[in-house]
Amino acid sequence: MKLQERVLLFQNRLQQVINHSGLNRSAFALSIKVDRSTLSQLLAVENVRLPRADTVASIAEVHQVSIDWLLGLTQDGSMAADILSDAFQVDSYTATMFEKNLEWHREASGYKIRYVPTTIPELMKTEAVAEYEFNRYGTGKVDQSVRDNHLLLLQQRHPGSELETCMPVQHLEAFANGQGIWEGLGLSDRREQLRRMIDLNNELYPGFRWFLYDGKQTYSSSFTIFGPMRVSLFLGHLYIVVNSIDHIRKLTDRFDDLIRIATVHPHEISKFLQELLDNCD
Repeated sequence: MKLQERVLLFQNRLQQVINHSGLNRSAFALSIKVDRSTLSQLLAVENVRLPRADTVASIAEVHQVSIDWLLGLTQDGSMAADILSDAFQVDSYTATMFEKNLEWHREASGYKIRYVPTTIPELMKTEAVAEYEFNRYGTGKVDQSVRDNHLLLLQQRHPGSELETCMPVQHLEAFANGQGIWEGLGLSDRREQLRRMIDLNNELYPGFRWFLYDGKQTYSSSFTIFGPMRVSLFLGHLYIVVNSIDHIRKLTDRFDDLIRIATVHPHEISKFLQELLDNCD
């Protein structure tokens, strides 16, 4: 984990401890024997340093959490009932999953998010494509699906957002040609979607980096890695959520493997999409 990622994770966990204590910042600072200004500096957005060892030790001792948990070395702490309530969760895919996904994106703000989509990245979908997919697989309301995709796009436009997406090149080829699950989607809607992906890719790069690999060479289920905090694996009408550090590391390694075998890289995506658009009929 990079230093800045560890600092952000420490800040997130320190805020959890403060919230759990029920104290305001002044009282919390007094409890761990630091100045109010020192506590504010630890939580400041621009902070790029971890606290002194004695400060971490004081937080751990007074508020009964582990030092390893505070520093992001483990998910296990004395607040385990709160922290690990979704350590391993299997649930049905319902409308509430949209809300959870958005919440996880917000919580991971400042971290790199890695994403293997089921079809095409949600934040890039036109309303026509979102509605088409919703009518095939969706639950809840189609306007909610469109709204949430828009909110994901707004999140990615926020300065400092970093998202890597990796998917099979064959998925986009099938989309452009109206094959497979896209057989019922009209040509004009497919062309509009390709143009939107080109425009958004040009706008969001390099904060958004899109890799394509050969689906004949390897296979991957859909999953999202929310920095060092959790992974969500999508299994059709079920999803699995884990926040075990070991599982997050292994899935991060898997994502890095997909990037290593990519045949189309971020700086080549717009050209590739344009070629699909030119040949789309």
